[in-house]
Amino acid sequence: MTDTEHDPATDEWRTYDEFAAGIDTYRLPNTDLSGTELALTLDDGSTLTLAFETDAVVWTSSAAGGGRDPYDAVSARDDVIFVNLPLTSVERAAITVVYSTTTHRALVAHSVIGEEEVEGTPRVRQTFHAAVTDAGEPTGEVPRPSRDLIGKRNIYRYSPHHLYEHVYVSSQRYAWQCLEGVQRGHGDMDLSTVWKFADGLYLFCFREFRIAVASVWLHDLGYDLRTTGIFLGLNGAGESEHSRAGGHIYPLGSVSYPDAQPV
Repeated sequence: MTDTEHDPATDEWRTYDEFAAGIDTYRLPNTDLSGTELALTLDDGSTLTLAFETDAVVWTSSAAGGGRDPYDAVSARDDVIFVNLPLTSVERAAITVVYSTTTHRALVAHSVIGEEEVEGTPRVRQTFHAAVTDAGEPTGEVPRPSRDLIGKRNIYRYSPHHLYEHVYVSSQRYAWQCLEGVQRGHGDMDLSTVWKFADGLYLFCFREFRIAVASVWLHDLGYDLRTTGIFLGLNGAGESEHSRAGGHIYPLGSVSYPDAQPV
């Protein structure tokens, strides 16, 4: 079958590990946090402390216990760090933290793969909390859920072989399609969450219905049009898997909904 005869409707839906392979090609470089410590107080009163070593982080949560796990950190901006803990001490879970060294504000996302499938519900669940760090007096706006992306349409290039389009439909849904890659021609509308962290800086997360996978992304739409993210899901063998991701953002435009705003 030639490329022009490609019929995505008859293709098998790709597993998480198939589409995620190489999706970190254009990711920003890692940042070494070894020898540093961070203590956060979440908006529900719980605490999370992180003590970074050379190749691991010792973490303690008043709500979720603790452990010693690998970590992955990226400087999304000069004063903003994206940190992910692909947990090995806790099965099928990840903790992602975004924090500012100048405003001392933070965001914490907790992703967990459910034990069983529930029809009509994404297998991976996520919770979100605004937080403050112990590095100084917090300033500026508190991170919060945002409707700023509604109506926007962007292209995301993650590698020479990963090109996706996103359309942000509401505060709870976004539509996507793959333009290049193993998912080419496939698309869907999935559950999503958007929080504003700072001017032009948004935490965007999605939870898929068709397969057990979710993501946490930090979109920089106001500085260098880059995005840094992670995935947590079940691979083709049914095993929990963590993946890094990142790339370039190409805005295509936006629309304003007339009459009533979407939810």
